[in-house]
Amino acid sequence: MARVRLSVAERREELLRSAIEQIEARGVAAVRIADVASALGVSNALVLYHFSTKEKLVAAAFTYAAEDDLARLRALLGRRTSALRRLRAAVRWYAPTGQAKGWRLWIEGWAVALREPALREVTRDLDKQWKAAIAEVVAEGVAAGEFECADPAGAALRLTALLDGLAVQLTSYPGAVPRSRAQQWVDDALARELGLPREALTERVR
Repeated sequence: MARVRLSVAERREELLRSAIEQIEARGVAAVRIADVASALGVSNALVLYHFSTKEKLVAAAFTYAAEDDLARLRALLGRRTSALRRLRAAVRWYAPTGQAKGWRLWIEGWAVALREPALREVTRDLDKQWKAAIAEVVAEGVAAGEFECADPAGAALRLTALLDGLAVQLTSYPGAVPRSRAQQWVDDALARELGLPREALTERVR
């Protein structure tokens, strides 16, 4: 069957999605241009036409994944509800016990970023934007009198550091930490940063 002719933007997105799938399945070091091309039934030359090198394809794939996650984060934090509810939803979604990005992909990305400057910029930018978004909503909640936090930026850093660390444990060492316990630790940390009792996270808030 003949393939549907795609626009340049559509083709690029298709290639990026395939690259993400292949990276998750094989790891950055092992994945090849040929793997991405074969999965879609296209030529290596087509992939190289759009990205020219494997390194550029990998960096673009992580950028694409990061933008997708940031869009989801902004949607959660932009809801018309209390800052506490927005924070709770975002943290629970981002946590390795939630429905966020494929953590295996990002652990791969962090490892490769130690040696690849282009990918390091992608992961660093994502990290900065996550922390800034969380800190902004914490500050909104403080201003609205919902809770107390003397250092929203510090709270955002500590929360994301905990979530990232738990993601490594749950992804790399299955069974090392029960998912229910990890979720409890996440809720405890959020409540502590906001100066609230843990029960406040499960109360109905307008």
